[in-house]
Amino acid sequence: MFVLVLIGLLTGLTTVLFGFGGGFVTVPVVLWAGAGLGDSAAQVAVATSAAVMVVNAAVATSATSRTILRHLRDSRCLLALLGLGGIAGALLARLVPGAIIQWGFVTYLFGTIIDVILRPGFFRPTARRTIDSRQEFAIPTSLGLPIGASAAFLGVGGSVMTVPLLRRAGLGMGVATALANPMTLAISAPAALTFLADSGPGSPAGAALVGSVDVGAALALLLGALPVIVTLRRRPPRLPDRVHAVSYVLLLVAVTMTTVLAALR
Repeated sequence: MFVLVLIGLLTGLTTVLFGFGGGFVTVPVVLWAGAGLGDSAAQVAVATSAAVMVVNAAVATSATSRTILRHLRDSRCLLALLGLGGIAGALLARLVPGAIIQWGFVTYLFGTIIDVILRPGFFRPTARRTIDSRQEFAIPTSLGLPIGASAAFLGVGGSVMTVPLLRRAGLGMGVATALANPMTLAISAPAALTFLADSGPGSPAGAALVGSVDVGAALALLLGALPVIVTLRRRPPRLPDRVHAVSYVLLLVAVTMTTVLAALR
C-alpha cells in the first residue's frame, strides 16, 4: 500500500501535466499489485483505473479556468457520446479475456507513440488556435463513442486519445492537457459505475473488491494523487511547449515498457 501511495504521487503529477487522470499509470500498477487475481487482473486494473480517474479528473477539472473550459461550450453531444462509449467499453471489458485487454493496452500506446512521432503537428502544432476561437471543436462529435469505448475498455482515460487530436488542431500542450481532464471525467464516471455494478471476479488474492474495483488500491493511489493535484493546480508548473510535448511521449514510452514487463512476468 505504501508503494501504491508513492505511485499515486506520480498519477497526480501526470493528471496535472498531461491530463491522464492517472489512468494509464494505474493499469500497469494494478496489474502488478493484483497479479494473484490471474486472468481477472486486467479487468480489475481497468476498473480500478476508471475509479481513480473519476476522482482525479474531477478535482483537476474543478481547478481548470473557465477560460480554458470555454473550448467545450458547444460540445455537449461529444461529452454525452464519450460517456456512452465509456459504458460500452466497460461492459466489453467484462466479457473478454484479460490478455486481450493487456495487449490491447500495449498495442494502443505503441501505436500512439508511432503516430505522434511520425505525423506532423504534435511536437510543433502547425496552426495555432486561440481560446476565444469560435471554430468547431477539434474533436468531431462522431468520434465520441469510439473514443469513449476504447478508453474505458483499455483503461487509458481520454488523454492518450484526445491530446494528439487537440494538438493537431493548434492548441498548446497546457490547454490540450487541461481539456483532457473533463473529457476523461465524461468517460470514466459512467465506466466506473458500470464496473462497480459488476458482480466482480471475487477476491482470491485478498483484494477488497467492490464489483471489479480494487477499492484498497484505488484509495492508496488517490491518497498520493490528490494532494499533488490540489497543490500543482494552484501553482501549475510552467513548461516550454516543446518540452511538455516531448515529456508526454517519453512517459508513454515508459508506461508501455512497464506494461509489457508486467504482462510477461
